[in-house]
Amino acid sequence: MREIRPQQLEFLNWEFGFFFHFGIRTFYEGHKDWDMKEMPLSGFAPSELDCGQWIRTAKEAGAKYAILICKHHDGFANWPSKYTDYSVKNTPWKDGKGDVVRDFTDACRKYGIKVGLYYSPAQFGSVKMEPKEYDDYFVNQISELLTDYGTIDYLWFDGCGSENHKYDEPRIIQTIRTLQPNILIFNMWDPDTRWVGNESGIVPMPNRNVVDCLNFSVQTDRKDALKEKCFLPGECDCRIRLKNWFYSDRDLHTLKSVDELMGLYYLSVGRGANLLLNIGPDRRGLLPDEDTARVKEFGARIRALNEAKQAATVTREETGYTVTLEEPTLVNHLILQEAMETGEHVEAFRILAYPYSYGSPVCIYESSTIGHKHIATFPTVFTKKLQVEILSEDAPHTMKQISAHYLI
Repeated sequence: MREIRPQQLEFLNWEFGFFFHFGIRTFYEGHKDWDMKEMPLSGFAPSELDCGQWIRTAKEAGAKYAILICKHHDGFANWPSKYTDYSVKNTPWKDGKGDVVRDFTDACRKYGIKVGLYYSPAQFGSVKMEPKEYDDYFVNQISELLTDYGTIDYLWFDGCGSENHKYDEPRIIQTIRTLQPNILIFNMWDPDTRWVGNESGIVPMPNRNVVDCLNFSVQTDRKDALKEKCFLPGECDCRIRLKNWFYSDRDLHTLKSVDELMGLYYLSVGRGANLLLNIGPDRRGLLPDEDTARVKEFGARIRALNEAKQAATVTREETGYTVTLEEPTLVNHLILQEAMETGEHVEAFRILAYPYSYGSPVCIYESSTIGHKHIATFPTVFTKKLQVEILSEDAPHTMKQISAHYLI
């Protein structure tokens, strides 16, 4: 198996990030992927664009990283690329002297958020090129993004639209790894992280981070076999509104509730993967007011869970662990974390509670993998002691932390 990179373990510690879909399509209501409709550059005119507002909101919600759409399938470049006329340099915004990528990367560094850039390898737009010419275009644009904006922590490739296209993969990867040796690459060619196979924000269980194949895109059930088994942490991307990645003024009623967002948190971070939540900045160039308020509430709920930790002592036993609380109290969460530096090894476990000071314990939860983090939720129980029984493992595991919580 390929050696685990330190950056991959760091990625798991990020846990929660924001996706920002913003570009020419923000200004053309109703456009969809691959609809081939023209979107004139004259329409790109944000009146109050403030990437600082986006990143401050992400920071307040508890996110550790953020990803900006630099070029989506339409081909519009959010930076003044030398290799296309279809970019911010030919828009009315700032008389063609603006650079969304610059504003975004500067804001991330100002607020201590890891920098991620999205680039769609495929595009429709107005570009018609031979394969070699298109590879040149691809490599040239990626080189601009990885040369002109300082350290980039994460490069997000979208397989959508590339199902039947052959790229010069060795050249592309060599360019990326040469320009940014420590960068993380999402899901394609020489990946460090993987897509979980849906855009619903849910990682299927069991969630094993060592895999031998990858899901390619939402347009196909195809899985690409890897040359060898690789440690590839999962990432769950989803939208804060029901269907649209880019801003729409017709779907506010589909904005997810805090309860639904918290459910997605349990089904992603709580299953050992990362949650990547999308918000589409509006035509002002700001996050919509309602979406901003909602993610701040969401962040407060996550903080409340972490702050609801009960004082306890964890003891290693022959078959698992005993969690002894300082006094009998209410508990409805147990958070478990393996030390991923030594690998992910637990394959099945269960949690038992002692609801009385006498008698046998009762099983209140059972599941499979733990990995970076497993948030076990169960009906509230009054207890002084819980047990975690390890039912199966593929090698001796190392537990980093177990904590009991009560969230009202």
